[in-house]
Amino acid sequence: MKCRWVTWLLAGIVGVTATAAADPESQSGTADQAVVIQVDGPIGPATSAYVEDAIADAEERGAKLLVLGMDTPGGLDTSMRSIVKAINASAVPVVGFVAPSGARAASAGTYILYACHVSAMAPGTNLGAATPVQIGGLGGGATPDKDEPAETSADEAAEDDKPAKTGDAMKDKLINDAVAYIRSLAQLRGRNADWAETAVRDAASLPADEAVEQGVVDLLARDLDDLLAKLDGRVVKIRGGEVTLATGGMTRVELEPDWHSRLLAVISNPNIAYILMLVGIYGLIYEFSNPGAIVPGTVGAVSLVLALYAFQLLPINYAGVALMVLGLSLMVAEAFAPSFGALGIGGVVAFVVGSLILIDTDVPGFGLSIPLILTVAVTSALLLVFIVGMAIESRRRPVVSGAEALLTATGHAVGAFEGEGRVHLHGEIWTARSDVPLAADQAVRVIGREGLTLLVEPEASETAGDRSSE
Repeated sequence: MKCRWVTWLLAGIVGVTATAAADPESQSGTADQAVVIQVDGPIGPATSAYVEDAIADAEERGAKLLVLGMDTPGGLDTSMRSIVKAINASAVPVVGFVAPSGARAASAGTYILYACHVSAMAPGTNLGAATPVQIGGLGGGATPDKDEPAETSADEAAEDDKPAKTGDAMKDKLINDAVAYIRSLAQLRGRNADWAETAVRDAASLPADEAVEQGVVDLLARDLDDLLAKLDGRVVKIRGGEVTLATGGMTRVELEPDWHSRLLAVISNPNIAYILMLVGIYGLIYEFSNPGAIVPGTVGAVSLVLALYAFQLLPINYAGVALMVLGLSLMVAEAFAPSFGALGIGGVVAFVVGSLILIDTDVPGFGLSIPLILTVAVTSALLLVFIVGMAIESRRRPVVSGAEALLTATGHAVGAFEGEGRVHLHGEIWTARSDVPLAADQAVRVIGREGLTLLVEPEASETAGDRSSE
């Protein structure tokens, strides 16, 4: 009976597999599919993973088109270049579409739009401002005084067409590299390379209609339906050669980010990575201080590993990481070895400075939240005030344990004795010696200690009572 059930089960599996293989609709793709993805917000590691996975999925499906919707203020250079490489290597035509109305493809988005096989924009959108913002704060060369008349010789006029120099060698190097990169993309796709250079050098921007007029983008489309209609019959050069798009009646497949991309988007958020690092460090400190707690150590280790993974994806200033770790160490040291604020204040200062310089970029969406930094710093400062206050208060309190606490402590004699006997003190039986005879249960006071033997005498009230009775 068991063998029969196994046979039927195997036959069913084989039948379903054969049916799926024979049915083209059940396979991963059909010949008339258009894969649609949407990139919103800053371009980072999660975005590049999402786009690369979508291109790979489109190729596996055998899709004829991939539409990359964009609305981004820019992003990280490394992530942008990864996306551009994936587009250039794609066997499926990629159409960059800045939509809906009000969207933009600024900074890194401009490079990606130039890299797409076909570029399109919706009315009311814009692109440009492609100057690398990481170097935006670097000093430039001297500027002429506005009050002085501009004098230009013939030789100087002949050099006006040459790239302007800022006087900062590093800034010039980075800008020229960005210019060469975007010009190469413009020449690859047959678009306006001169305006692309202006977008990098002068942070120029264009609205959608002017971008089409100047040959910066290829199409102006109201929406996705209008875009597909205008793409029909267009010849596109891709990795394998030229293809003619047949977009009429295409089936659209919208791809959402998978769990990997969603997780990457969460942990690569600088604020989340920052919190994970704090949770990790505090969790490990608590575990080392209280061995065997297990949960804090486990949570701390996992959080710290995730934070380190996020940091290797982000433009991190490791001097900031070192200052943060130093600051946390000093604050923890204040808790275990109170210095009345010296260690704690230095720790808070180091922590705040390290947090401020932790993210080494000015790209929108990749900076640490100042309110978050201040909240953590203020909370740590209040905790330090509490710890220092407890330390000061503890110094004012009398000693309640140890050898010092035995002096002047009171108890009573276990039995009558003269010379050496036993007394009950602090719930313990001690060997005691007294120069005065003591009665059973008589109250005594400790006046000294010799090893494990207490030196006692009758309480003053007891002695006075005895004298009055005599």
